[in-house]
Amino acid sequence: MKAKLLNSREVAPATRHFEFEVPGLEELPFKPGQFVSVKQVFAGREITRAYSIASRPGGNRFALCLNRIENGLVSNYLFELEPGEEIEMGEVLGYFTLRNQQRDALFVATGTGVAPFRSMLLQHLPEVEGQITLLMGCRHPQGLMYREELDQLARDHAHFSFVPTVTRPDESWSGRTGRVQAHLDEVLGERRDVDVYICGLKAMVDDVRSLLKQKGLDRKQIIYEKYD
Repeated sequence: MKAKLLNSREVAPATRHFEFEVPGLEELPFKPGQFVSVKQVFAGREITRAYSIASRPGGNRFALCLNRIENGLVSNYLFELEPGEEIEMGEVLGYFTLRNQQRDALFVATGTGVAPFRSMLLQHLPEVEGQITLLMGCRHPQGLMYREELDQLARDHAHFSFVPTVTRPDESWSGRTGRVQAHLDEVLGERRDVDVYICGLKAMVDDVRSLLKQKGLDRKQIIYEKYD
């Protein structure tokens, strides 16, 4: 399939939110949390990269959120795209989706790992019965992508809590500090009847999974996706 870039905007330093549409398609079916693959040929070799969809389902449009990686072929290619230009994309795939809308859930994200959670929140918050908490971490306060939008969702939905933390705060930051791992006790308390969804780089995901298992959560309660 071909996808046409409609627009893009910076949501954090070296991080952009891209809006695409699929021409000739009335509906692009996907579940919040799934991903698409972007394909591009470099020096005669096809390179494919998978990116989580960062928007709710609706029509033939979808959004991606990604970092610009130094020497990264596909990320730099996408960052140089102009509105109206097209990319080659694969079919929507993935199993990192909300399993049970009746159960309370904890979302744990670092960096662009928030992308699938944004899709889930925009789609499911109006309909879920359980409490949802997003524990989101990054290095610097300005790296908290979608921060204003997430704060607004928390104000609009009493059953949603947004818990941001940064590891390298500056004088403007008065919130939580440290890695997301340091705040698991705060957001979970003594509860063990919560589904936990984790998305980010491998080291964080593996560390959080290990801590959750130590706390007594069953592996079926821990759903994760790694970005490297």
